[in-house]
Amino acid sequence: MTAAALAIPIRGLDWVSERFGGLLAAERDQWLLWAPVGLGVGVAVYFGLPSEPPLWFGPILAVLALLLAWLCRRRGGIAALAVMAVLVALGFGAAGLRTAFVEAPILPRDVGPVRIEGRILSIDPLPSGERVVLQDPVIAGIAPEATPARLRIKLMREVPELQLGDRISVLGKLSPPAPPFAPDGFDFQRDAFFDGIGAIGFAFGAPKVVASADSGPGQFGMIFSDLRRTISARILAVLPGPEGAMAVALIAGTQTGIDKPTMTAMRDSGLAHLLSISGLHVGFVAAILFFCARTLLALWPALALRHPIKKWAAFAALLGAGFYTLLAGSPIPTQRAFLMTGLVLLAVLVDRVAFSMRLIAWAAFVVLLLRPDAMIGPSFQMSFAAVMALIAAYEGSREWRARLRAEAGPLRRALLYLGGLIATSLIAGIATAPFAIYHFNRFSEYSIVANLLAIPLTGFWVMPWAVAACLLMPFGLDGLALVPMGWGIEGVIWIAKTVASWPGAVLLLPAMSLTGLILATLGGLWLCLWHQPWRYAGVLAIVLGMSSMLFTETPDILVSDDGKLLAVKGADGRLVLNTQRDSLAAETWMRRAGQGESDLWPRQGAGAGGLLTCDSLGCFYRRDRHVVALAWTTEALVDDCSEADLVISLEPVRKPCPSAQRVIDRFDLWRQGGHAIWLEPGRIEIETVAERRGNRPWVAGLPDGSENAGDSDD
Repeated sequence: MTAAALAIPIRGLDWVSERFGGLLAAERDQWLLWAPVGLGVGVAVYFGLPSEPPLWFGPILAVLALLLAWLCRRRGGIAALAVMAVLVALGFGAAGLRTAFVEAPILPRDVGPVRIEGRILSIDPLPSGERVVLQDPVIAGIAPEATPARLRIKLMREVPELQLGDRISVLGKLSPPAPPFAPDGFDFQRDAFFDGIGAIGFAFGAPKVVASADSGPGQFGMIFSDLRRTISARILAVLPGPEGAMAVALIAGTQTGIDKPTMTAMRDSGLAHLLSISGLHVGFVAAILFFCARTLLALWPALALRHPIKKWAAFAALLGAGFYTLLAGSPIPTQRAFLMTGLVLLAVLVDRVAFSMRLIAWAAFVVLLLRPDAMIGPSFQMSFAAVMALIAAYEGSREWRARLRAEAGPLRRALLYLGGLIATSLIAGIATAPFAIYHFNRFSEYSIVANLLAIPLTGFWVMPWAVAACLLMPFGLDGLALVPMGWGIEGVIWIAKTVASWPGAVLLLPAMSLTGLILATLGGLWLCLWHQPWRYAGVLAIVLGMSSMLFTETPDILVSDDGKLLAVKGADGRLVLNTQRDSLAAETWMRRAGQGESDLWPRQGAGAGGLLTCDSLGCFYRRDRHVVALAWTTEALVDDCSEADLVISLEPVRKPCPSAQRVIDRFDLWRQGGHAIWLEPGRIEIETVAERRGNRPWVAGLPDGSENAGDSDD
């Protein structure tokens, strides 16, 4: 290649570098904010792979990206892209290291009744019974090298007084954590893998303590778990019922004791975020401790005049927020909230001004490095989206709000406060809407009203009494604070149930595609992290991402991994299920279709708008000139294999089907998991859970039943 030919791409590279570099130079102060985005892209690429990459692949990518960044260090925009490539490689490598660190055996199949023994790592109350996590378990008939590192078991009756660290023996049934119920569905098995849980199940009777906690190792690591349980018991002794269960959630971070009607009302009213300890709660706790400590110290003039009591109060608030984070079990929203609150308080300690958007960038960076798997969950996505949008909105309107507050009287200040609450709820609701729709397929239409009433009640009544209860608990006086706290919680529950009962309180929406969610997320980042007018291009990406729901085609047929649950799309586009039983798989399918309930499946005759005809041997489903046979027994295969384009059989099919393009039998369902089928003119498109998940460390042998599905909902 001649020098002239080489000069053309080099000049093109220089032109891109100059133009892109000029745009970036105008946003130099914002560059740091994109560091966690680069990490997040690397994490997303890692989890999107169909097979597990070698552990060395991430570090090699990072080294190559660093070399590219050094070679392009004088080329402006290209250098910035090279630095972003380094961050992407770093996120990819962090995700791989995290997977290797937590990897442990997953139970390959259902076992039980079987004798199970293990040391109690955690105990969570349930509306009936308790749920325990057992560490270092022994399962009869399972080799030690194939035994999961942790198990989660429901103790449903006759629960003795158990202590953390006790080694117990129980007769129970175990299953692998449930895989998704449909392609692209929620992967509980992956979540359990990163929590170190390789099997879940339930006990048939009361457990027996075979070794007391005093003789077990690792007591220091259980201090906060033990404290969490003690505090929960003290709260429930004073506040039995829904108020006590919610108080436990707000103080100790344990939601398992909240009954289903209360939890449903909180979700439908848009108040479920109050149950997850996040920025709102940690911020209130830190603020209460800061102002109370500073006020108490100011009561001694000699102390206040000679010493930096503001810094002392900030240090006390930092310690209190840290204690609260550990007590809550350090979930991702609480980690993010503590990191941001901690940076603000550290800024007070060192006489520096905190930059709010940089706080969330640093918090996201740390969380993604330490827990990259958190990024794919709704908790991380929704908490960071809400905080980022609020910070961007309030930073952009700072001067305008200052003008409104100037010389404002009491009435105007009250109206400004009310307007601020409405704006906060609206901004947070809009920012989290794409993630709520993608993960939960629902939107709470009156959430602004509910939050407008519940947040002030929580912040100015419930949380101060919660802090007082914790401070009084060592003296046995916590009841003095828990009782008024219960009054406030009762008010929050009343607000949730009232708003949830309004007509049209919840809007059910069909599943959004992953591509749509990515577009909406990148659009939100582009809009919030830049300052120049080009930021508004993010609005277009958000609109395109949200509109993807209009073009997402739900499957025409869904089949569960055990073949017992089926759904077909009726003539009106609604799913019709073959059973009305209350199962998590059925609920998931209906939710992803944007439906509240299923139409009736015909036992005999026609249904689904005339598309489905059934008899005692099976059903025929006809759509878009396709004929699908749903065979319950082998006797039905005689006719099905001569008429149908697609045969779905609950029994093994051992002979060829001449008419069928594809046959899905019991063994296919067992090996491939749930199936989603689209009938399009001229072709049949099939996706399976196994194909979508790929060959990753968290993918276990698919269960032969659905017993574990019900447990994963707790």
